[in-house]
Amino acid sequence: MRFVAVRALTAFIFFLVASATAWAAPYAAMVIDVRSGKVLFSRNADTRLHPASLTKMMTLYVVFDAVKRGELSLDQTITISGNAASEQPSKLGLRRGQKIALRYLIRGAAVKSANDAATALGEAVAGSEVAFARRMTETARKLGMSKTTFKNAHGLTQTGHLSTARDMTMLGRRLFYDFPQYYNLFSRKSTDAGVRQVANTNRKLLGAYPGADGIKTGYTSAAGFNLVASAHRGEKRVIATVFGGRTSASRNAKVAELLDLGFKRSARHVAVRKPASVDLGVKPKVIKVAISGSVRSSLRPKPRTQTFGVQQMAKVDMDAINQAVQTANNEVKNPKGAVNALPVKPPARVAPKEVIVAKAQQPALRVVTRVSSAGGRHWAVQVGAFSTRHQAEKALLQTALRELQTLEQSDRYIDYAMESGYMKYRARFVGLNQAEANMTCARLRARNALCMSIRPGT
Repeated sequence: MRFVAVRALTAFIFFLVASATAWAAPYAAMVIDVRSGKVLFSRNADTRLHPASLTKMMTLYVVFDAVKRGELSLDQTITISGNAASEQPSKLGLRRGQKIALRYLIRGAAVKSANDAATALGEAVAGSEVAFARRMTETARKLGMSKTTFKNAHGLTQTGHLSTARDMTMLGRRLFYDFPQYYNLFSRKSTDAGVRQVANTNRKLLGAYPGADGIKTGYTSAAGFNLVASAHRGEKRVIATVFGGRTSASRNAKVAELLDLGFKRSARHVAVRKPASVDLGVKPKVIKVAISGSVRSSLRPKPRTQTFGVQQMAKVDMDAINQAVQTANNEVKNPKGAVNALPVKPPARVAPKEVIVAKAQQPALRVVTRVSSAGGRHWAVQVGAFSTRHQAEKALLQTALRELQTLEQSDRYIDYAMESGYMKYRARFVGLNQAEANMTCARLRARNALCMSIRPGT
């Protein structure tokens, strides 16, 4: 009898310990309306906790920004280091010295939550995982994630590697608005990661909850089961975040409950307030190119004191301009909403001269992220809305070369908006006054090209 009692007591104590262990990770949650950023529910949202693989949301955000700035390209081949190859699971199983395209590392980190892929991405951007972690933290601060500190690119538990439900929810909203062209990655139930087909760690919620389309799961013993999830219904879109779930099933059930709560509390018609654009402060590499001689290096470009206009265009290698114009005319065959592909007559040819080329920021290809407010020049003109950013950039190039005189003081701007469930990239010239905007559209319409004046605040 005494033996049976001892066994029963032992089993009871084991049950208590197991239960305590299961709930050891602190719980936190937040729900927001993605359109406005309004908080619909929160609990312990500012408590600093282990984010686990939610970390990869920031890893991917920084990588997307690096691609946007021209620091990397999606087809660039990355050589896997011993450090990346030795990461603990979950992983793709990459080997030291193996070569793989950047796009496959992105898919592996976003869908499979592969730690070796995340580390390889960080090393490709910053040279080392330590340097990349610093950049992640700096980016977090600039995005307003004041209680987040990163120590690695993958999210495995490390002293000081902490975040909050609020910060991770904010980051999820940033990914949706700042990089919509990549957002579909998070809704893929499986994808080709180069070395093999991989399944999404969030596929159960994606398959079970109507409208779910992301974003990222995370788990370590210290963190518990974490998830930042997004879903849409009609005009509504909400993001729900959970830290410290007991199991993946109970976490998914809680997230579904929070998403339901978010849809119930969010208004049907809400003004969309996108997050303000942020200068992440990473300057592009600058090189000096001698068009008619050997390549020389320079720490900085020569200063320019005039606006890049007709006179300065004459100094640029005309072969490059002719090639760009020909490519634009050949490839943009009057896409829907685009300007007509009329032949462009370049400026008169002059002798080749040495010019300065700033990678991804050549003056002739300048693209800005907000409308200029200097000197009262708040008007813009739109020359088309396209299904890809590439088409929008071509339309801007064609129009700029056609209308050098009227547009020389403007900046090129590509805006985006959801129309009938599809992303549209709107090609605009910004920083104009009303007279310049009206004159530009009048000249373009005279050539049967599409143009629309955009007044301030539109």
